[in-house]
Amino acid sequence: MDIKSTAKFLLISPRKARLVADEIRGYSYPEAMDTLRFIPRKTSLLLSKVLKSARSSADDSVKDADLYVKKVYVDEGPTLKRFRPRAKGRGMQRLKRTSHITVVLSNN
Repeated sequence: MDIKSTAKFLLISPRKARLVADEIRGYSYPEAMDTLRFIPRKTSLLLSKVLKSARSSADDSVKDADLYVKKVYVDEGPTLKRFRPRAKGRGMQRLKRTSHITVVLSNN
């Protein structure tokens, strides 16, 4: 049984989010949560919320130790385009990238 959970339009670049997502792929659910707790990045908080959401979607009869992270992927969302004032009346464009994070849990 596969359980899928998604968080969309998160204000973090996909490149940064993939660094943390690669760390928990293949771990059991408790190991993944413990690992995310000790990673000092914004993405670890966001990924732990998606993992908790996937866990709550599972049946109550399934134990936490039986679940493992089958897939974690981070897709690119829409880019927000903003401008910063620069010298001599110019404006430079800033790209605020967003991410869609998907987690798939499976039982052994």
